[in-house]
Amino acid sequence: MRVLIIDDEKSIRTSTSVAIQAAGHRAETADSGQVAVLKLQEDSYDLVFLDLRLGDEDGLEILEQIKRQFSKLPVAVFTAYASVTSAVAAMQRGAFDYLEKPFTPEHLRQIIGRVEKQRKLESKIDDLQQQIDLQNPNIELQSSDSRMSAMLDVLFRAAPTQAAILLLGESGTGKSVLAREAHQRSNCKEGPFVTISCPSLSRELLESELFGHMRGAFTGAVRDTWGKVAAAESGTLFLDEIGELPLEIQPKLLRLLQERQYERVGENKVRMANTRIIAATNKDLKECVRKGSFREDLYYRLDVISVTIPPLRDRLQDLENLARSFLQFFGRQLGRTGLSFSETAIQKLRGHPWRGNIRELRNTIERAAILAQTNEIGEEFLPDASSDAQTTEVALGADVTLDQLEEVHIRRILHRASSLDAAAKTLGIDPATLYRKRKRMNL
Repeated sequence: MRVLIIDDEKSIRTSTSVAIQAAGHRAETADSGQVAVLKLQEDSYDLVFLDLRLGDEDGLEILEQIKRQFSKLPVAVFTAYASVTSAVAAMQRGAFDYLEKPFTPEHLRQIIGRVEKQRKLESKIDDLQQQIDLQNPNIELQSSDSRMSAMLDVLFRAAPTQAAILLLGESGTGKSVLAREAHQRSNCKEGPFVTISCPSLSRELLESELFGHMRGAFTGAVRDTWGKVAAAESGTLFLDEIGELPLEIQPKLLRLLQERQYERVGENKVRMANTRIIAATNKDLKECVRKGSFREDLYYRLDVISVTIPPLRDRLQDLENLARSFLQFFGRQLGRTGLSFSETAIQKLRGHPWRGNIRELRNTIERAAILAQTNEIGEEFLPDASSDAQTTEVALGADVTLDQLEEVHIRRILHRASSLDAAAKTLGIDPATLYRKRKRMNL
């Protein structure tokens, strides 16, 4: 690594340089904050050691200046006037570590070792992100559809603010993708993006998952746990399918939104949260409010910035662009870069209802890319426009599989049920199981 040592004492600069070079790294020095900032602007460094007392200069001010210009650069501070106050002040301004003079070469090696470990972890995270990107096609965040363009404009103008955002639209329209994009365009993009699926757990487990719990708060709580709210500190908490949030938890979410306060399950201590909230649902929340399954005050608190994503079947030009983008992506994965659609295949794509929206389109194009024996994808590899309607006509005793019967039955129950809980009760399964089945079936 390339290390910069900032100290007004020549003996300290020399001894620290020797210790760093002995550990196998390059060391350069600066005798003032001004010189150090110039060096940082001219060259790239991996670690800085900064003295908090630099003659007439304030080391804390130099630290702030460095972190403003080079936010990801680790800065370890050292001083002969160590105190709890100075240590806290340095860490609050972004110091990576704190070292008291006189220090030994071993102390320096320990800090360098921690920086090296962090660099390796960041490299692994970058590699994992690249692997994830290779497994998931990018969805174009531009649209030829006027309604979609207007929605994106509102969303991206709201993204840099701290306002709550509510994403509405059918299942599979890309709400989670847009939530992540809003996070990336926000002022908290350096923080975490944390997702929780509201219908995926029971009420008790969901409350614990959101807010955390204390040991002994309930059966099975064998240790203290921090929830998703704490995990999303200084970042974004994405509440997927918020229309399924149990009524008992809704007041606690309202408190989090209004007062930035929450309590872990089994704990009386009030904690503060610095978390941006984005929520999504495929339900009509106004109708849920009318039926009493969703609190009116929570709805209006979430509805600060509300955008509705049009279904894919209403965006035919976007549909074609997405289909071609997916085909190129899966073609690259399969080593078949010349894949294209026939004219009849394009017509069939335009005529299909795409009730599963982008998720269904992605799965369809992946299947076609795998099964096609030539580079031209014909209509035979795409679903019929009537296939969705035909599945609703399946009857007991028909020549169909159990999976097909199950899907039709679940569709019908979901259509007439007032909520996911009610549908799960009718089906005799828990809501989490029903949620997983819906995801699998693109319902």
